[in-house]
Amino acid sequence: MSDNSLGAHRPLMARWCRTMFVATILTGSFLLFLVQPMVARMALPRLGGAPAVWNSAMLVYQALLLAGYAYAHWLGRVRPRAQAAIHLGVLIVAALWLPIGLVAMAPSAEAQPALWVPWLLGLSIGPLFFAVSAQAPLIQRWFSDASGGGDPYALYAASNLGSFAGLIAYPLLVEPLMAVHGQSLLWSGGYVLLIVLVLACATRLPKTAAVDHVAATSAPPGARRIAHWIALALVPSGMMLATSTYITTDIVAMPLLWVIPLGLYLLSFSVAFANDRWLADLLTRIAPITILLFGGIIMGGVNERPFFSAGIALLLLFMISVALHTALYRKRPAPDRLTGFYLAMSAGGALGGVFAALVAPVVFDWTYEYPLLILAAGALVPQLYLFGQVRRLWTAEGPTKWISLAAIIIVMAVVAGLRITDPSRAFGESRQGVDFLVIATLGLAAIGARVPYMIVLAGALILFGGYRSLELSIESGARVRSYFGVYTVRDEPGPNGGTRELDHGTTVHGIQLRGSPTRERTPTTYYAVGSGVGQAMLAAPALYGPGARIGVVGLGTGTLSCYARPGQRWRFYEIDPAIVRIARDTGQFTYLSRCQPNPEIRLGDARIALAHDAADSLDLLALDAFSSDSVPMHLMTREAFATYGRVLARDGLLLVHISNRFIDLEPVIAAAAREGGWIAVEMKYRPPSLLVDRASASDWVALSREPRAIAALRATDLDWRPLRPRKGFTGWTDDYSTILPLLNGF
Repeated sequence: MSDNSLGAHRPLMARWCRTMFVATILTGSFLLFLVQPMVARMALPRLGGAPAVWNSAMLVYQALLLAGYAYAHWLGRVRPRAQAAIHLGVLIVAALWLPIGLVAMAPSAEAQPALWVPWLLGLSIGPLFFAVSAQAPLIQRWFSDASGGGDPYALYAASNLGSFAGLIAYPLLVEPLMAVHGQSLLWSGGYVLLIVLVLACATRLPKTAAVDHVAATSAPPGARRIAHWIALALVPSGMMLATSTYITTDIVAMPLLWVIPLGLYLLSFSVAFANDRWLADLLTRIAPITILLFGGIIMGGVNERPFFSAGIALLLLFMISVALHTALYRKRPAPDRLTGFYLAMSAGGALGGVFAALVAPVVFDWTYEYPLLILAAGALVPQLYLFGQVRRLWTAEGPTKWISLAAIIIVMAVVAGLRITDPSRAFGESRQGVDFLVIATLGLAAIGARVPYMIVLAGALILFGGYRSLELSIESGARVRSYFGVYTVRDEPGPNGGTRELDHGTTVHGIQLRGSPTRERTPTTYYAVGSGVGQAMLAAPALYGPGARIGVVGLGTGTLSCYARPGQRWRFYEIDPAIVRIARDTGQFTYLSRCQPNPEIRLGDARIALAHDAADSLDLLALDAFSSDSVPMHLMTREAFATYGRVLARDGLLLVHISNRFIDLEPVIAAAAREGGWIAVEMKYRPPSLLVDRASASDWVALSREPRAIAALRATDLDWRPLRPRKGFTGWTDDYSTILPLLNGF
């Protein structure tokens, strides 16, 4: 072949080489983010849905990712072809764990998730996750070697596109279309494809390498530079988790909402590391404005427009992530230091996750990590002066800048004083708008000068919501936080003693009438006398005699305990110790103390606890385990209903609470009833007035395998209607479930 022919083919070969490396990094990242929700789904029936389980799982993922990046960094010490041989060996050894799945081990009822989950996941997917997690930095390093020193950082944008695709593909395509066994085979096939692609990339590595391909020749980063990398990675990672917690706790609890923050976080890398820099530079330039204005809006909250508030929070997360990841890109080292750079980024991401997912729920009684991370973002985001006059103001010699700083502090103090001394909000929304306009003006004048900007940002976060949260934190017993959410106890004055309310984020979890003992023993909200569960509890003595055995999954404020009658044996299943303290120990709610002073309460995931209970040990079981508007899928599968049927007597009643703002659960229950031989009826209770005994609208389904029990229940109220299956709907099992067909308006 002539030299001219070779020259003509070189661009084509270079494009083919780049395409092959991009395909490899996309495949690895896709598999990495597909496996996380997939394995979590596999673990649900065995480990339950406790947040402690998922927090432990996240730590496993972060630790394995960090280990994979450290391995990729270490591998950079050997020559390229030797790297390929070692890594292919690691991939092949890890393939011994295929098809991917959980090892056949089951925890005992007393097992601690913090210890058991890392052990189980490490044994089940540790080698596979470790091998795949090294792909992104390693393949980028190989691309630099194969292309003769080409810039590999654009491939990181492709890596995060693959991660985003894997994340979105699971809830939208993989879970709805495939059972868990099929998902395992799909992922295993993708892993084999990955090995083939890595082998193809290895063939492009130079057969002989000069020393400068093995040892880094650029100047090593100092400790301060590495710490800066870690901080720039920590804040967006923590912000992603904090945003998920904040919007589902204080704004709207909507299924699949957790996908959006994580997806935006991944997309921010693609924008920040792309070859085309205009979008990253534009968003970075306006990020300080966004942080200041949107930070104040989201802290103030717009309760009547929750989806607007959620949109603002998500946009704020994306802007912060793009700005800080762009700062990381600008401070990236030469390609020979690439793996160390990504190792520092991984360490920062892990620390952000630990702070937001593990430390914050223990240290704070509210989502204080959210405004703290907004402040940290303001301190780290690159800033440019918006106007020349502003630059001269803050860079001038003499007392000018100090006078300006004092003026900002005085104005902020005046605004704060007026807001705090007007607790009744006498000036209404107009006053809120004026305060926001004043603070926005000060902030725009301070952008570019870090200290004045941080003073205005901190003031905005405190004045537009932070100080109200601090007031609740100072008030003893008003709020408590656990891994399961933020619980707030509110008193509402009114005639005859008013009411006391327990809120889980934006969802009411119980209301007790205050005043006389009779009022305090009155069931309210979803459990009022006219509700489905109220009717079933009143019918229990006639159905099962004076010694009826009754179980309740989900304690809440203990409202249902006031249906107890002498001689009955009651058993509560509650996953959150904080709820037990609120309902039983603090004296804030008196349902238990007045109706059942010494109830049997079993802590832990209800399905696991029920699996250890004796057969035929309950006559009536009420399932009310929903946390806010989320759905614990593992409690609604065919296998879960088989557990309920084993624990219940043959003529026992199962009551399932299916009230939900976003999901229609009727088809799930109807399918489980049909497949399990249950007779199912539903009551949609709509109280004539919400003010009478504070009753709430509720939907309850009653199931039994004995027609006599259902007939007796329907005789008490004609509003019980047969539950009709949805044509073509596939019931949930431990191997298959999806909420997409059930979303209201889908």
